[in-house]
This record gives sequence, C-alpha cells and structure tokens, in this order.
Amino acid sequence: MGKTSSAVYNINYHIVWCPKYRKSILKGKIREFVKEQIHTISETKGYKVLELKIMPDHIHLFISAPPFESPTNIVKILKGVSGLRLFKKYPELKKDYWKGHIWSPSYYVGTAGQISARTIEQYIKRVEEEGKRKRHSSSTV
Repeated sequence: MGKTSSAVYNINYHIVWCPKYRKSILKGKIREFVKEQIHTISETKGYKVLELKIMPDHIHLFISAPPFESPTNIVKILKGVSGLRLFKKYPELKKDYWKGHIWSPSYYVGTAGQISARTIEQYIKRVEEEGKRKRHSSSTV
C-alpha cells in the first residue's frame, strides 16, 4: 500500500510494451540498462516496481503508483525517458530506429487490486520461465 500526504492507496498496474517492429533487442547490456532505468525513473516519480521482467522483445511491468498519476502518464514517462536515455547511451540503436522512437506507440495496461496482484506476479514469473525454456530449446536445435 502506498501513502501520500492526503491518501492511502493500493493502485497497481500491469503494463506491457515492446520495441518498434517487435525487435528482440532487449538482451544483455541493453536489457540491464533498461531495467536500471525503469527502476530509477520509477523511484524518482514515486512509483513502486512490484515486478519487472524484460523479455527480448517486450517488457512486463507490475507497478504501483499514486492516485494522481494516470496509467497513460506512467507509460508516457517510462517509455519516453527510457527511450531518450537508450539512444544517448547506445547511439548505434539509431540506425534501426532512425525516426527517434525505440518503443512501439501501443501498450497494454490492466489494473489490479491486492488479490489479483498475486496472480499477475505469478503470471509474469511464469512467462519468464516459459521464455527461458523456449530460448534454451531453440538454442539446442
């Protein structure tokens, strides 16, 4: 549960977004940088990252935010700031994303209360495990 000077809240969002063209670029050093940026941006804005899984071609984020923050604004901030910082840190990405937008303009957002939150956390963990199994089985072929 979160708390502001005028509210106690339990507002959680499951947000999913991906790079443009669903390119599998979220690996290695880029994956770690994006993870670090999401945590840094969230901390700065007063959001709490409950669960984060970065797959090669998309991101699952389960986040809690104060009631004055709209889901649209949360997504806009996370995608906008992380995108700018990615291009600054890895200018070579500009050759594939020459218009200056690394993230697809679309995203998914769902809300969850306390009971549903556990279900979403388990789902995100299961998706990560399935992704690992798929990558492992395709690399042994």
